[in-house]
Amino acid sequence: MEKEGLRKTPLYEEHVRCGGKLVPFAGWLLPVQYEAGVLTEHMAVRSKCGLFDVSHMGEILCQGKDALANLNRLLTNDYTSLADGQARYSPMCNAQGGVIDDLIVYKAGDGDYFIVVNAANKDKDFAWMCSQAQGDVVFSDRSADIAQLALQGPAAPDIISRLVAAESIPAAYYSCRFNVPMDGVPAMISRTGYTGEDGFEIYLAAGDAPRIWNRLLAVGKEYGLCPCGLGARDTLRLEAAMPLYGHEMDEEVSPLAAGLKMFVKMDKPDFIGKAALAAGTLTEKRIGLQVTGRGIVREQQDVYSGDRRVGRTTSGTYAPFLQQAVAMARVQADAVTVGDRLTVDVRGRRVAVEVVKLPFYKR
Repeated sequence: MEKEGLRKTPLYEEHVRCGGKLVPFAGWLLPVQYEAGVLTEHMAVRSKCGLFDVSHMGEILCQGKDALANLNRLLTNDYTSLADGQARYSPMCNAQGGVIDDLIVYKAGDGDYFIVVNAANKDKDFAWMCSQAQGDVVFSDRSADIAQLALQGPAAPDIISRLVAAESIPAAYYSCRFNVPMDGVPAMISRTGYTGEDGFEIYLAAGDAPRIWNRLLAVGKEYGLCPCGLGARDTLRLEAAMPLYGHEMDEEVSPLAAGLKMFVKMDKPDFIGKAALAAGTLTEKRIGLQVTGRGIVREQQDVYSGDRRVGRTTSGTYAPFLQQAVAMARVQADAVTVGDRLTVDVRGRRVAVEVVKLPFYKR
């Protein structure tokens, strides 16, 4: 049942038709799973392919002669070397060094960038970008006009090749192609994803989304393609140790504490939050935990080394492909190392865990 005030993506009717279980998420009504269930959807992405509706995500254009300078000032990563048709991930910090959001920038050409932000942060992000704009640059919120599909899994290249000419399919990871004909519909296609698998994210006009969704399901049937919901999206990203905004990071957590140091270029000219990051001492770090005791660890549970509380979990679940309960946690930087045996307080019961290297899963 639709709840008052929740938005529907252009694919709402398709989710109903596919038997999707719709739930509120970030102000939207989205499928958490379909009739096959989260476990089946998760395993389909690992072994075959899954199709996700991620049209709730935000899309912002950054255009103008000073677009690059603005991106380099707003974001911790360096976009100077980004070539046309490439994508690059980055945190975006406030002056205190906390993470406002994490996002991906795609370059269409000089002075022309396409930014994808988290759904719940879109309005906040857009307002922040506009308030910090300097020189010849315009930020435009295009979220309402654009739908996004994610085709993820080993069979994704075979499936997309049924609707897109081979020369128009991005070949390299974190590359993209703009204005690609996809079964007669113009689309931007990127070789990116949030599952730990090979795959594509497809951006197209909202009105074209239902047709392409159904065409992908039709041509993908022989490859084992199935529609997937938010449940599998979360178990897949956690199994691959991909951070989630509001869990592994937020406005009080630095990208360094969130384990995103490789995306923070301290050697580039000034960016918002750089001074705070340079002046601060790293007191926390993100770690991986493999559950060795009985039980499943969830988010926001205290982590102990002996009787000493050393941190708190940020995400946790049962990882279907690994057949293992895992979690990520933010702990005191000097308190633990890989191989240490710790415990997590799960509703008053201590569950044994071991610190392991991230990611838990890598294809």
